[in-house]
Amino acid sequence: MDRTCEKLTQLNIDISNIKAIGVTNQRETTLVWDKETGEPLYNAIVWLDLRTQSTVERLINKTPGKNKNHLKHKTGLPISTYFSAVKLRWLMDNVEKVHEAVLSHTAMFGTVDSWLIWCLTGGKKGGVHCTDVTNASRTMLFNIHTMDWDPELCTYFDIPMEILPKVRSSSEIYGLMKSGPLTGVPISGCLGDQSAALVGQMCFKDGQAKNTYGTGCFLLKNVGTKPVMSDHGLLTTVAYKLGRDKPAYYALEGSVAIAGAVVRWLKDNLGIIQTSTELEKLAADVGTSYGCYFVPAFSGLYAPYWEPSARGIICGLTQFTNRSHLAFAALEAVCFQTREILDAMNLDSGINLSQLQVDGGMTSNRLLMQLQADILCIPVVKPSMPETTALGAAMAAGAAEGVSVWSLNPEDLTEVTSEKFEPQINPEESELRYARWKKAVQRAMNWETTEPVNNGNAGQK
Repeated sequence: MDRTCEKLTQLNIDISNIKAIGVTNQRETTLVWDKETGEPLYNAIVWLDLRTQSTVERLINKTPGKNKNHLKHKTGLPISTYFSAVKLRWLMDNVEKVHEAVLSHTAMFGTVDSWLIWCLTGGKKGGVHCTDVTNASRTMLFNIHTMDWDPELCTYFDIPMEILPKVRSSSEIYGLMKSGPLTGVPISGCLGDQSAALVGQMCFKDGQAKNTYGTGCFLLKNVGTKPVMSDHGLLTTVAYKLGRDKPAYYALEGSVAIAGAVVRWLKDNLGIIQTSTELEKLAADVGTSYGCYFVPAFSGLYAPYWEPSARGIICGLTQFTNRSHLAFAALEAVCFQTREILDAMNLDSGINLSQLQVDGGMTSNRLLMQLQADILCIPVVKPSMPETTALGAAMAAGAAEGVSVWSLNPEDLTEVTSEKFEPQINPEESELRYARWKKAVQRAMNWETTEPVNNGNAGQK
């Protein structure tokens, strides 16, 4: 924030023009801190972390019929390593400082939005401990029907309700900045990143959808003011609630754990590329994976499988396969995973999506966008401003009551300029490649079946 204010001053923009601050965050990432010292009691546990695998197995084993969907009727979510309650349970079981702070009533839990808002509004000197409905709906402790923390869910995970933040709407004044050049400016928008992108893409109508290509891939479809439960492995989540007295909107969501992360893996772990732009060039050089398929199940498979025991696999190799084919297969993997989710979404809603709105860092890869249109057999539409997550948080902050510098009324929203990628290959070819991909996914399943126990540090890698 300080750097932004410096830069704005250099550009002769008066920082008193900043009327509000919006927060957006990678969801599910879990923090516990001490309200008296203001210090975190352990490193944040990120959404992709698999240390919680043994916790998940224990929880599923105690449900009737060992059913991972046991809590879905309340939460919209399967019991998975992905969600915050499991991470919080792991911290309470494995980190002495967290365990002690919970017993002595000094622990505070939050996802990253809560931690940021608490710190920015004063921290241990009266900081506001809150979260919004979109982030709360990813904890597994929140009832998406009553729109509040659920005592039964908290009992199930054995988590004391006193450590939870207060749940607010996504667009209201939570508190004021307590320090720095923006002291006194209200923090008035809070949305989990995928909800923020949905708002930024202006998917305010029932049936509109967007796909964000970041570390993972997240396809969200607005289903209106009544939650729709999925029969095909998708999550039901709170899309947004843009004001205290406004209705909550829900979304069906398909989450893919590894998208942009596969590029990072090819760069950092294998060293076959130096930059992500190089990946596009390598893949474009060959224009085919030459029968090579890459299932990047590094953290198990998320939607629509929810199979934590899957692991990454590269198959269909011949002595002709080179790094360019692997680069192409990696990009194709992102597109195939999106196709699996889109198919599930079409089945759940009974209405086929006619085009896909996309955003996020990876959308600058034109080859990826063209591949995506080819594999989905529908047009892919990319706005000229791909950072729609930041835009969504800004819109929520600016539209809040008491700030009101941004109107979200449909008639006031301007049409965003965009670029359209039309499918260019014949559908038969597309179906053939997709069927092969499905075969590769089956090969990746049930790899890591039992967790090795290493003298009390179970699951620590």
